[in-house]
Amino acid sequence: MTQEIHGTVADGFEAVREEFAAFVAGERPDYEGQLCAYVHGREVVDLWAGDGVDSGSLYGVYSCTKGAAHLVTALLVQDGTLEPDRKVTYYWPEFGAEGKGALTLRDLLSHRAGMIGLDAGFTDQELADDRALAERLADQKPFWRPGTAFGYHAFTIGALAGEVVRRATGRTLQEVYEERIRAPHGLDFYLGLPEALEPRYRSVQPMIPTAIQQAQLDEAPRGPHTLASIAFNTHVPDPGTLEGYPNSRAVRAKGPASAGGVATARGLAGMYAAAISDVDGRGPLLKPDTIAEVSQIHSVGYDLVSRAHRAFGLGFQATADAWHPFLGARTFGHSGAAGAQAFADPHSGLAYGYTRRRMAFPGGAAPENQRLVKAVHTAALAT
Repeated sequence: MTQEIHGTVADGFEAVREEFAAFVAGERPDYEGQLCAYVHGREVVDLWAGDGVDSGSLYGVYSCTKGAAHLVTALLVQDGTLEPDRKVTYYWPEFGAEGKGALTLRDLLSHRAGMIGLDAGFTDQELADDRALAERLADQKPFWRPGTAFGYHAFTIGALAGEVVRRATGRTLQEVYEERIRAPHGLDFYLGLPEALEPRYRSVQPMIPTAIQQAQLDEAPRGPHTLASIAFNTHVPDPGTLEGYPNSRAVRAKGPASAGGVATARGLAGMYAAAISDVDGRGPLLKPDTIAEVSQIHSVGYDLVSRAHRAFGLGFQATADAWHPFLGARTFGHSGAAGAQAFADPHSGLAYGYTRRRMAFPGGAAPENQRLVKAVHTAALAT
C-alpha cells in the first residue's frame, strides 16, 4: 500500500514533494520520516510520511546534535568568550595531563585531539552524562599526537567542547543552547528532552539490511581495540546497541552534546535557518565573519576513525565536501547515525532538516538525502 505524503510545500517546490513521494513509495511499508527546508528564513518544505507520524513527532538525531553543540561554541567565539587559538588548558587546566597541554581549542573542535574515548571504555551511565565523560577524558592519553591528524570523536566531542563552555561561562553547553538558541526560536530540537514531551518521541528502530548489505557490513574491518571500536565504545563488555542509545530516557533527559539530541525535521531546519537568516525580525544568529570561520575547512583527508575521506570545519561537517558537492562551499551542518541530516548553505540561503525512524544503511546521512537535497536545492535556486 502506497503511503500518504502529508504536509505542504511553497509554490515552486512541488518537485520536492514529488521526489519525497517517489522515495517513500520504494521504501519499506513501515517507513517514517520528515523533511523540512527554509530558504532565506521562509519555510518552503514541510513534509512527513508514516503511520502515526506528524510534523511534531520527535526522533533521536544522533550526531546532528553536534551541530547544535557547535552552534553554541560559534556564538561564544563570536561574543569573544571563547578564542579558538587559545590552549584548552586556559579554560580547563586539568585537560593538560598526558601530553595534551599544547592543544588549542581550534584543534579540539576540529577532531584533532586524539581523545576519541578511553582504553577501558565508558559505562552506559557515563555516556549519558557529559560531565562524567569530561572528567574521565581529562586524564586519558590521546590515541594520536594531538594536532597531527584527525579522527571522528563520535561520543566525546560534545563533552570536551561542553567542559570548555562550562569553564568559560559557568553554564553547561545545554543551558546556553536552551537560553540562546532553542527557547528564543521555539525549536523542536532538544538537548535534554522535558519529560512532558516524552509521548511525542518515536523510538529508533534497528537497521534491517538486505543480504548484500549485511555482507558488506560483515566485511568491514573489525577488532575489539581499533580506533573505531574505541570511538564508538564497542570495545567494552556487552556494549549497547547504537539504536538503543537515544532510546534511553537517561540520554534523552540529559541531552549529551555529541549524539543525545531529539528533534523534528522542523527543529533541525529551523535551527540552521536561524543561524544564517532573519526568521523572526532579530537577524541571524551568526555574523558573516563567524560563518566564514566555522565553515572553513580545518581537517580534511583520511579520518583515522572512519578510515575514509572526511572534512570538518570548526566543529561542523563540511557538508558540501562530505555529502553534496553542488552546495555552496561554506555549507556547514552535521548528519546523524540513523540517517538524519541538517545543514545551512549561506550562498543559497537554504536550511535543511531530515529525520527518519529506522536506521538507514550504511548509517550516517541516509542515501535518500542525495536526491532530496538535490531537489530542494534546485528549487531554491529557481525561485
